[in-house]
Amino acid sequence: MTTIINDVLYDEKKQLATDIYLPEKTNAETKILLFWHGGGWFRGDKSNLKDYCTQITEQNFIVFAPNYSLAPKHIFPAAHNDSVTFVNWLLNSSYGQNRTNAITQLGASSGGVIALFLAGKYGFPTVTWSAPVSFSSWMKNHQDVRPSQQANFEFGITDLKQINDAFYKYFTLTYTGTDKQETLKKLDAQSYDYDNLGRLLMLNSTNELSPTDYLLDFISQLAKADHSIDLKLIAGKRHAMSYANDYLVESISYLAKKTVK
Repeated sequence: MTTIINDVLYDEKKQLATDIYLPEKTNAETKILLFWHGGGWFRGDKSNLKDYCTQITEQNFIVFAPNYSLAPKHIFPAAHNDSVTFVNWLLNSSYGQNRTNAITQLGASSGGVIALFLAGKYGFPTVTWSAPVSFSSWMKNHQDVRPSQQANFEFGITDLKQINDAFYKYFTLTYTGTDKQETLKKLDAQSYDYDNLGRLLMLNSTNELSPTDYLLDFISQLAKADHSIDLKLIAGKRHAMSYANDYLVESISYLAKKTVK
């Protein structure tokens, strides 16, 4: 049976909290999982992950689902900085002290970008679901796209790719607060420090919000730096949480494996 502790503050100044999911029994081998919600950095909440976090604890994980600052009130790099604040809090808590090697991550959509950022910084084994990895190049290649949270209603667009493109531009500009390439490049997943990168599994649908071409370019850059990456491409148009039920078990099995050094 899972015990849920809601709204534990990890940043009192910003009133940011995490939910904690505890399995019935824990021991020295119990892994920790950080589950980063998506929502384009302007929406989403840890409570949306409750059912998934509960399932994960059944596989003997202690699960943390943190909230982070949302745009447009808090623009880049606010959410990224919050994630570091959370990790520092965790490593100094009774749950994570002296347990760095037990920490793993799962990140959905924009939460996957945060997970990549932390994976490079701390080396946590990580799974991402549909993490959008390019912003500077994507914006440069989509200058004619009009940003919209719901282009189907706002512009009467029916083509899914055009709807996705409008949303991609919308959440990017909402989080960065600018279209300047200098800022967009800092948000690019490729710009993060991956010196400590460990095991990484990236899932992505072949035709969805997060374009495959940019993902393959990102993986190519990691490969050039001699990093090992596992990639799973899923046929279809589903994005992140839309395929969560089908790939949760596989993702958790990947994170449950012992890290080979």
